[in-house]
Amino acid sequence: MNTKRILVVDDEPDICEILSRFLKEHGYEVKTAYNGKSAIEITKEFSPHYILLDIIMPEMSGLETLREIREIDSHVTVLMITALHDLSVARDAIKIGATDYITKPIDLKYLADFLYEHSHRQ
Repeated sequence: MNTKRILVVDDEPDICEILSRFLKEHGYEVKTAYNGKSAIEITKEFSPHYILLDIIMPEMSGLETLREIREIDSHVTVLMITALHDLSVARDAIKIGATDYITKPIDLKYLADFLYEHSHRQ
């Protein structure tokens, strides 16, 4: 089986580190980005199968980043990450191409199940 590639995008380095470590332990190849512009460049070079994308980031929001990523790759599975209790923004993300969303603090079991389920659809 080919190793699945995941891009983790969050402006909080601790979140990136925790998710990166967890995903690597589960056999994924992981790259991280701390902002939307880096995420777009890494998407072009890395061609991830999955992107975990924070909604609230400085300079370029997760929604803006998602729009640009969809122009690069219309098939990548994108899971939005939000700390917001108002989930209307997460729903907006789904309308423009996210597969689903997850709230902070991140439930790692849910994340593992989500990735397992989606890896068997491809």
